[in-house]
Amino acid sequence: MPAFDVETIRKDFPVLERTVAGGKALVYLDNAATSQKPAAVLDAVRDYYERSNANVHRGVHTLGEEATALYEGARDLTASFINAADRSEVVFAKNATEGINLLAYAIGNAAPGSALAVGPGDEILITEMEHHSNIVPWQLLAQRTGATLRWLGLTDDGRLDLSNLDELLNARTKIVSFVHQSNILGTINPVEPIVRRARDVGALVFLDGSQSVPHHAVDVQALGVDALVFTGHKMLAPTGIGILWARRSLLDELPPFLGGGEMISEVTMAASTYAEPPHKFEAGTPPIAEAVGLGAAIRYLTDIGMDAIAEHEAAITSYTLDALRSVPDLRIIGPDTTQARGGSISFAMKGIHPHDVGQLLDTYGVAVRVGHHCARPVCVRFGVPATTRASFALYTTTAEIDALVEGLGHVRTFFGR
Repeated sequence: MPAFDVETIRKDFPVLERTVAGGKALVYLDNAATSQKPAAVLDAVRDYYERSNANVHRGVHTLGEEATALYEGARDLTASFINAADRSEVVFAKNATEGINLLAYAIGNAAPGSALAVGPGDEILITEMEHHSNIVPWQLLAQRTGATLRWLGLTDDGRLDLSNLDELLNARTKIVSFVHQSNILGTINPVEPIVRRARDVGALVFLDGSQSVPHHAVDVQALGVDALVFTGHKMLAPTGIGILWARRSLLDELPPFLGGGEMISEVTMAASTYAEPPHKFEAGTPPIAEAVGLGAAIRYLTDIGMDAIAEHEAAITSYTLDALRSVPDLRIIGPDTTQARGGSISFAMKGIHPHDVGQLLDTYGVAVRVGHHCARPVCVRFGVPATTRASFALYTTTAEIDALVEGLGHVRTFFGR
């Protein structure tokens, strides 16, 4: 494998060559929202539409067989990428949010008396740092079933407070669902102690890997969780493709989420039987082109090497934390060291609203994200209305971080700081 060369990698991403804001070089630091796409992914999607566009699984003609091979090939690549025990454990959805909703609604539809059924007296445990997509579906499930939603809090430095884990994760807990790496704080959460405690009380454990899978190697068997969701568009793939991995035994037990074509075994006017996983959860025409793009993205990431990517992004994160410390009146929201943290750094500037920071940075070509990042409880916890977030990918350079810091200097000058 050749040495990691960020400048060579950047040449694979056409959008990074463009200028914005009247001729300024684009500095793209919004990768936690969505990543850019390499030419290999764009070419794969275009080639599918130009040469093999057809629906999958039922066509016996050449294009149908080619489309099916590409679609199912993406499933094989995904299973290998996360070290799934079997390809049938990989379910395609439109995004990670749909994957979480699939779990929540399917569990809510479980037959009364089944091991999956949730009702009054049962508890669902999440954390205060979750993306809204890992809060709202469980709130809805609790409302529908009479279960109680509880959550782990945060420490002042933006990490999970596990001091009362045994109290909150108890014999009443049926489901634990938490983020692997926070999209707003950058915190990488410890999985092992939560899984160990969940096993003691017989609870299922679900993990949101949307911010971890694109940036470092993730092995679902080593993690020991029951399900993992992540999304393609944050890992160089197109929008419209998400992944739910779950243990085959869990997928076998879960009832379908959506009904229609493809997810059935036999249909009569009186009743239906269902296909085996994963197709039981893939009703209708699936995101075929998007899956093709996902497969190309996984090949691209694998060729570079996830360990090399993680090492590069850790260096960028360290460089950025050091650089931001030089900006007066700037407060980092979340861990201020590289220990157990990823490449999303949120911050607040004293007396300047994040929306103003983001708009002014854009005039210098620097693209960041502003707002509560679909994690409003975190902002409430740290007493800020919103934050500015810079987030990194394998193509981020130290020169881009220098441009960010220079831009923040212009922001301060504009506001007379």
